[in-house]
Amino acid sequence: MIIIMEPSATKEQIDTVVKALRNKGFRIVLNQGDVMTVIAAIGDKRLVEPHSFQSYEGVRSVKLIQEPYKLASRECKQEDTVIEFSNGVRIGGLEKPVLIVGPCCVENDIDGLLRVADAAKEMGCHFLRGGAFKPRTSPYDFQGLEEKALEYLAIAREKTGLLIVTELMDTLDLDLVCQYADVIQIGARNMQNFKLLKAVGKCNKPVILKRGPAATIREFLLAAEHIMYHGNDKVILCERGIKGVDNTATRNTLDITAIPVIKKYSHLPVIVDPSHGTGRRYLIEPMAKAGLIVGAHGIMMEVHHDPENASSDGAQSLPIPMFKEVAKHLNKLIGRIDYDNKHSKEGVSIV
Repeated sequence: MIIIMEPSATKEQIDTVVKALRNKGFRIVLNQGDVMTVIAAIGDKRLVEPHSFQSYEGVRSVKLIQEPYKLASRECKQEDTVIEFSNGVRIGGLEKPVLIVGPCCVENDIDGLLRVADAAKEMGCHFLRGGAFKPRTSPYDFQGLEEKALEYLAIAREKTGLLIVTELMDTLDLDLVCQYADVIQIGARNMQNFKLLKAVGKCNKPVILKRGPAATIREFLLAAEHIMYHGNDKVILCERGIKGVDNTATRNTLDITAIPVIKKYSHLPVIVDPSHGTGRRYLIEPMAKAGLIVGAHGIMMEVHHDPENASSDGAQSLPIPMFKEVAKHLNKLIGRIDYDNKHSKEGVSIV
């Protein structure tokens, strides 16, 4: 249930509504905008007559949310969520799209990782991604260097200023990952690992949540809801491809339509991963451009200093020279998008 307060509503009037809802067992989330306050009441609406709150002083309207995801819904929060990071970078809304790049996993080669980080810095990226704990289909494949990988990523951050994105697979590793990472990634295989979602919901780190390979958009948003319900509203959604009819030509089917659909129904930022979405190096640039054109707030790409000998995902990783060319083209497109966004803020119509 959503209660929209009048712009003139006083703090006392807002507090009165909040107290009444809490007394009925509702969990409250306050969204206080520049103009008005929106109260999201999460709980069993059968406990109250929702429209009885219409008579409270300062209440403009009462809405019942139809979708099961509430906190992630635009009915709860109309304006876009914008997440700000320690280096001043912002993701979401009309902010300039960002590039998040790095190897699939951090290998026992700090020099190779630093080469990738230096290239990323040179091309204007703000985030370095790299796996320390790797979910692998086969138990015989490389599983990651764990804390040693996190230490390597920290060295790269110190040298370049890039913020670190790394995947969390187990609640037991949460404290360790939080010591090193600036952004926690929840991988596609763990999109519905509810204990893991609950754990990152209780921490204060931004979270990139990847869509599961067979997940509907509704299920995807409900996974984000689990994180937000436990207190962490800094969630970035990542479209990384779903299982399609023909997965011989590509690794997955990158669902570009998911970007505008998510933006219609949710206020959360959404980025695109064309590396996992296609599994093919030559498809990364065109699909990254497609993602930006339909409104993605960022692109996540795999980059490796020696893809042919990578421990994982070499076929979908860009070698550094190719990455620089791709980044150059994407930055040109991002510059145009940023120009359009600035003009849209000024009220100029964009066709």
